[in-house]
Amino acid sequence: MTDLTPNSTFLIAGIVFITIAVIGQSKLGFIEINPGCFGRFLALFIGISSLLYALGLLNISAETLNLNLLRTSLTEQIKQSISSINDLLQGS
Repeated sequence: MTDLTPNSTFLIAGIVFITIAVIGQSKLGFIEINPGCFGRFLALFIGISSLLYALGLLNISAETLNLNLLRTSLTEQIKQSISSINDLLQGS
Protein backbone atom coordinates (compact mmCIF):
# COMPACT_ATOMS: atom_id res chain seq x y z
CA MET A 1 0.00 0.00 0.00
CA THR A 2 1.32 3.44 -0.82
CA ASP A 3 1.05 6.52 1.32
CA LEU A 4 -1.50 9.13 0.39
CA THR A 5 0.44 12.28 -0.49
CA PRO A 6 -1.11 15.76 -0.43
CA ASN A 7 -0.91 15.97 -4.23
CA SER A 8 -2.86 12.76 -4.72
CA THR A 9 -5.37 13.86 -2.07
CA PHE A 10 -6.00 17.14 -3.89
CA LEU A 11 -6.20 15.28 -7.20
CA ILE A 12 -8.85 12.88 -5.86
CA ALA A 13 -10.78 15.72 -4.20
CA GLY A 14 -10.69 17.74 -7.41
CA ILE A 15 -12.04 14.87 -9.45
CA VAL A 16 -14.82 14.23 -6.90
CA PHE A 17 -15.88 17.88 -6.75
CA ILE A 18 -15.86 18.29 -10.53
CA THR A 19 -17.94 15.12 -10.80
CA ILE A 20 -20.47 16.58 -8.36
CA ALA A 21 -20.52 19.83 -10.36
CA VAL A 22 -21.08 18.05 -13.66
CA ILE A 23 -23.59 15.41 -12.57
CA GLY A 24 -25.63 17.67 -10.28
CA GLN A 25 -28.74 15.99 -8.96
CA SER A 26 -28.34 12.22 -8.82
CA LYS A 27 -29.07 9.18 -6.72
CA LEU A 28 -26.28 6.68 -6.20
CA GLY A 29 -27.71 3.75 -4.29
CA PHE A 30 -28.43 5.06 -0.80
CA ILE A 31 -26.65 8.41 -1.39
CA GLU A 32 -28.59 11.29 -2.89
CA ILE A 33 -26.62 14.24 -4.23
CA ASN A 34 -28.59 17.44 -4.77
CA PRO A 35 -26.20 20.42 -4.61
CA GLY A 36 -28.40 23.02 -6.29
CA CYS A 37 -27.11 25.78 -8.56
CA PHE A 38 -24.84 27.51 -6.03
CA GLY A 39 -23.52 24.17 -4.79
CA ARG A 40 -22.61 23.13 -8.31
CA PHE A 41 -20.68 26.37 -8.92
CA LEU A 42 -18.94 26.01 -5.55
CA ALA A 43 -18.06 22.37 -6.30
CA LEU A 44 -16.70 23.44 -9.69
CA PHE A 45 -14.56 26.17 -8.11
CA ILE A 46 -13.24 23.84 -5.39
CA GLY A 47 -12.60 21.07 -7.92
CA ILE A 48 -10.68 23.26 -10.35
CA SER A 49 -8.61 24.87 -7.61
CA SER A 50 -7.84 21.44 -6.11
CA LEU A 51 -6.70 20.11 -9.48
CA LEU A 52 -4.57 23.19 -10.11
CA TYR A 53 -2.98 22.83 -6.69
CA ALA A 54 -2.32 19.13 -7.28
CA LEU A 55 -0.68 19.88 -10.62
CA GLY A 56 1.50 22.55 -9.05
CA LEU A 57 0.00 25.42 -11.01
CA LEU A 58 -1.51 27.05 -7.94
CA ASN A 59 1.12 27.76 -5.31
CA ILE A 60 -0.32 28.93 -2.02
CA SER A 61 2.49 29.91 0.29
CA ALA A 62 3.00 32.20 3.24
CA GLU A 63 5.04 34.55 1.07
CA THR A 64 2.24 34.87 -1.46
CA LEU A 65 -0.41 35.65 1.10
CA ASN A 66 1.87 37.85 3.23
CA LEU A 67 0.74 36.09 6.38
CA ASN A 68 3.43 37.76 8.47
CA LEU A 69 2.21 41.21 7.41
CA LEU A 70 -1.37 40.21 8.17
CA ARG A 71 -0.38 38.81 11.55
CA THR A 72 1.50 41.95 12.59
CA SER A 73 -1.30 44.27 11.48
CA LEU A 74 -3.87 42.20 13.37
CA THR A 75 -1.77 42.20 16.54
CA GLU A 76 -1.35 45.99 16.28
CA GLN A 77 -5.11 46.45 15.89
CA ILE A 78 -5.77 44.18 18.87
CA LYS A 79 -3.26 46.13 20.99
CA GLN A 80 -4.88 49.43 20.02
CA SER A 81 -8.37 48.16 20.79
CA ILE A 82 -7.23 46.77 24.16
CA SER A 83 -5.60 50.09 25.06
CA SER A 84 -8.74 52.01 24.09
CA ILE A 85 -10.88 49.63 26.16
CA ASN A 86 -8.52 50.14 29.12
CA ASP A 87 -8.77 53.93 28.68
CA LEU A 88 -12.57 53.71 28.68
CA LEU A 89 -12.59 51.54 31.78
CA GLN A 90 -10.17 53.80 33.67
CA GLY A 91 -12.11 56.93 32.70
CA SER A 92 -15.42 55.60 34.05
